[in-house]
Formats: sequence, C-alpha cells, structure tokens
Amino acid sequence: MYQELQTEPTIRTMKDVEPKRILIVEDDLSIIDVLLNLLELVLGQEEIHVAQDGCAGLKKAIECEPDLILMDLNLPRMDGWEATRWLRSNPRFAQVPILAVTADTMRGHRERALEAGCSDYYAKPIEVDDFIHFMRPYLSGR
Repeated sequence: MYQELQTEPTIRTMKDVEPKRILIVEDDLSIIDVLLNLLELVLGQEEIHVAQDGCAGLKKAIECEPDLILMDLNLPRMDGWEATRWLRSNPRFAQVPILAVTADTMRGHRERALEAGCSDYYAKPIEVDDFIHFMRPYLSGR
C-alpha cells in the first residue's frame, strides 16, 4: 500500500488544496493512525489535533479552533451525536464542517447524523481512494 501511495497522483498535487486545521475526534487508535497517515502523507495536511472522546473533543475544539472536524459517533464519555449538537449550538463552530466518520452504519444513522448537525457522513472502514474523494471538497480552496 505504501508504494501505491507514493506513485499515485494525490490531492496534494492539486492547486486548489489549502492547509486546514483539522480535529479528529476518535477513540480507536488504529483509526486515528489511518486518518493521520492519510491526512498528513496523502492529503498534505500538517496541523492535525486529536481527541479520544466527546468531552476531550469539545475542549480541543475550543483550544485549537479547527477549520474541519472528523467526528466518530460512538465515543466514550460523550458520544459524537451530543458533541456535534453542542458544537453546532456554539456560534464559534456553527459554520465549521463536521464530518461523521463512523462505523455506525445502521439504517437511518446517516440522516440522524445530518440532523444532529454533521455536514457529511463517511462510513468506515476507510478506503483510501474513497476517503480522498470524500475529503476533496472540504480541503478545496474554492
């Protein structure tokens, strides 16, 4: 896979990609590792913050003021649904894209995530090409 990532053209070579301050709110260390590698190595993002539960996610969002949030929905202490609703209720985060990146793929959960305030929804497992395509509009300078 590493060799493929090196030789394939990536979003990083596109002129419309801008660096963003990204917050990942995820409790699974293996998913955090995948997201960090994709965001840093493939998508060229450099300022990435991580929180491992909903409460820590809110605190980290206040501290770093992200341009983009990747939110798991099933989190300890405070789930992603509640964290998203809190973020949306705060004027500082009302316009920040919050992308649900979750294995919570039961029927109706996509709609529920959007109703809670998520801007978009990506179902795990993370597939490299699909994730790059999913992220492109959120990293675009347009």
